Amino acid sequence: MSAQAADATTATTRAGDLFAPGYRGLSAGLVSTITLIAVESLAIGTVMPIVVRELGDQELYGWIYAAFYLGNMLGISLVGPILDRVPVRLPFAVGLVLYAVGLLAAGAAPSMPILIAARFVQGCGGGTLTPTSYVAIGRRLPQHLQPPMFALLSAAWVVPGLIGPSIAALVGDALGWRWVFLGLLPLLALAGVVALQALGSVPGVKRGEEDPEHEETARRAPYALLSLLGAGLMIAALTASELPVVIGGTAIGLVLLVPAFRRLTPPGTLRLAEGVPAAVLLRGAMTFGFFAADGFLALLLQTWRGTTPPLTGVVFTVTTIAWSVATWLQARRIDRWGVVLFTRLGFVLLAVGALLSVAAVVPGVPPEILAVTWILAGCGMGVMYSAVTLVVLRRSRPSEQGSATSSLQLADILGTALGVGAGGAITAAGTRAGGDALGWALGATFVLTAVVAALGALASGRLGHARPTESPGTAAVD
Repeated sequence: MSAQAADATTATTRAGDLFAPGYRGLSAGLVSTITLIAVESLAIGTVMPIVVRELGDQELYGWIYAAFYLGNMLGISLVGPILDRVPVRLPFAVGLVLYAVGLLAAGAAPSMPILIAARFVQGCGGGTLTPTSYVAIGRRLPQHLQPPMFALLSAAWVVPGLIGPSIAALVGDALGWRWVFLGLLPLLALAGVVALQALGSVPGVKRGEEDPEHEETARRAPYALLSLLGAGLMIAALTASELPVVIGGTAIGLVLLVPAFRRLTPPGTLRLAEGVPAAVLLRGAMTFGFFAADGFLALLLQTWRGTTPPLTGVVFTVTTIAWSVATWLQARRIDRWGVVLFTRLGFVLLAVGALLSVAAVVPGVPPEILAVTWILAGCGMGVMYSAVTLVVLRRSRPSEQGSATSSLQLADILGTALGVGAGGAITAAGTRAGGDALGWALGATFVLTAVVAALGALASGRLGHARPTESPGTAAVD
């Protein structure tokens, strides 16, 4: 048997061991819960134009997404310091309840502000569930089963990305948009019961046990909350119609956000210092650029171009496939070609895809073109998204990997929230102006994406080089 075949057999065996009697409940509960969260997160964009047509307040469109990611930041910030003080089943149950309450409130929302509040509550629940799941895996599963479990959780996002948008389009057309939220409640309850039963066997931390990681998380939490408040103020200010509010609110938001972000990220992040700091900042640039336009594809297709929801589902699905395939190809070649090349290539593909997608705004151009042009953006994210993660892991000392990856996660979520906030501000201005202004605004979101991607491509050289480590936990720095 070849070495590759032996490795494949071992990986398969380990994945199968996750569903052995001792671990079956935990694996099934966590995977099913994360899958349902992924379905809702990836499907919601397909029906948002239908929601806006019923509830009105189209200028608040971007807040539907921004509220979720801001809530996610809050959940992550608050749950970290308490995970080592209470049994993991308790914060997991709180996260489930918050997410379920958010689903119920969203499905029954009589107005856009209430829907936005419901999305924020959903985000808080989702931000609580993910870190709690990771801690449970670390405490309950033996080390040789942890990598396949994390791989399984990652795979739980793939299938929803392929079928979620299309299912949402069908449900939205046949039953109404509210059932995209409400229809998940029974399934979430079932998955939650299975997970909570299994989490009862997860050992807690012994009283008096030293936990430096907990102390670090506790120190970071106040700054994470400040960054959340700053980002929220900025997004609110940018979507305002009065110029003094825009300027003043943005300035106050920056005053809160920038110092907090500096404390939460490696030294030199804001000045793009080489290595890990550059990787953290570029991850934020990736998500900002991509989601500044991606969050408004449904608005473009269904509201501006008047297409049906299934086309939106097709665009999201092919983009997810492109992202996944590009990630797989990148993983096979990155140690040969290097992270700088893949990251720069990713930003270039994102920029080109965004510029080509501007054509979809023009009334005379078939809107189906977006199913082709936005594939380039998906490919770009696929080849560069995990590349910067590799830089963080390989160029951080083992004792610094936890805080470095936390910084990467913060930049990821913050970039997404600010990206959809910026796109929302642009489209809100277009909506208020009326006439053809919405079309111009939607085109501007693609231009914004292209500009951010171009800057990211120029800055990619600051990543340096990251070679494969020769042993686990060893940082390799060129």
